[in-house]
Amino acid sequence: MFFYRLLARILFSAYAVRLALTADRDVRAERMGRTAARSGTGPLLWLHAASNGELTSARAVIDTLQARAPGLRLLITTNSETARSLARSWGLDAVLAPLDLPGSVRRFLDTQRPAALVVVENELWPERLAACAARGIPVFVIGARMSVGSARNWGRVPGLARRVMDSIRYLSAQDVASGARFRALGLPPDRIGPVANLKSAVKAAQAEAALPFPRAATLLAASTHEGEEQIVLSAFTRAHAERPDLRLILAPRHPRRRDQVERMIAATGLTFATRSKHEVPGPETTIYHADTMGEMDLWYAAAGLCFVGGSLVDHGGHTPFEPATHGSAILHGPHTANSAPAYDALRAAGASVEVASADDLAAAILRLAEPRLQADLARAATDALAGLTDTAGLAPFYASLSGAIGLPALADAAQDRE
Repeated sequence: MFFYRLLARILFSAYAVRLALTADRDVRAERMGRTAARSGTGPLLWLHAASNGELTSARAVIDTLQARAPGLRLLITTNSETARSLARSWGLDAVLAPLDLPGSVRRFLDTQRPAALVVVENELWPERLAACAARGIPVFVIGARMSVGSARNWGRVPGLARRVMDSIRYLSAQDVASGARFRALGLPPDRIGPVANLKSAVKAAQAEAALPFPRAATLLAASTHEGEEQIVLSAFTRAHAERPDLRLILAPRHPRRRDQVERMIAATGLTFATRSKHEVPGPETTIYHADTMGEMDLWYAAAGLCFVGGSLVDHGGHTPFEPATHGSAILHGPHTANSAPAYDALRAAGASVEVASADDLAAAILRLAEPRLQADLARAATDALAGLTDTAGLAPFYASLSGAIGLPALADAAQDRE
């Protein structure tokens, strides 16, 4: 821990200086662990989800906790302000997570006094977990993901990896390979539960198509990253030249890049409207810049085609479960390590279209802008992913959490999922 703490102090101190210069008072306070104590008398459960994707994947778990244990106080922490806003829009108590520094973590734990910590996916911050272990606060990890690269990096610091693994009371991996990597890093087998992919449990919200676009002729570019928008816009512009009825909903992963993305859209010469500016698209609008958070269900409902972002650049690819659930035909790039089992299933079934360039994407848009083909591909995707959507593996998690925080009602949730 010594060398980690030294490195963390250097890196986070630089970040703290930037916060002091650019962030508002609430952001600075929350990141330094200075948060007000939560009201209520029941046990407080701390649930941490890094960003919107992790938070959305944990929605079913959050709903179950609230329904089955009304006496439970729930505090959400996130790494981003957008995810914090999303949690608050659901009526949840949410703050930014404390920096992984001894003082920040200590202040947070002293004030909040959580009965347990639930970590979503792979936010294994050593200082945070070590502090919880020292105070006897059980740590649960659900939907845990461990890539080959991450396992290799943890393997280079075996002492630190062992300390982190020792702090985990219960872990449910999102795939078999991740579970094996956690076990290889020293997590005892009796602390590893059944596989449970949280993202597969995401349900399509009832959302009316909010745009005057023909669904079969509309492409959603969902959660795109820097380097992808230009490729998507280039491909769409070429396809639009042949099919003027085509429409594009461009939903970047990070709304803070609005101005940069808007300049790229303007350079196409096509008509567009921007969501955050409250511009209302009409039938003549060709591109809709959907740069707000928490509204993806609206865009899935409006698009017969969905390009999944983070896959043309090496960000591991976002989940294909959401577009499949909404009946959209799935297009994606070659970088899909974050949801490898799901994409492997799609490839094996021919249930998605992989593209590697603007030329590939333009050709795919033109070929698939037809209702019957979209329906066939969407149905094939649903069938291919069906074998990965079993979240019954969460039953032991609810049972273990119930015992740890003394809320027998959660055991009922475990039985309901068996």
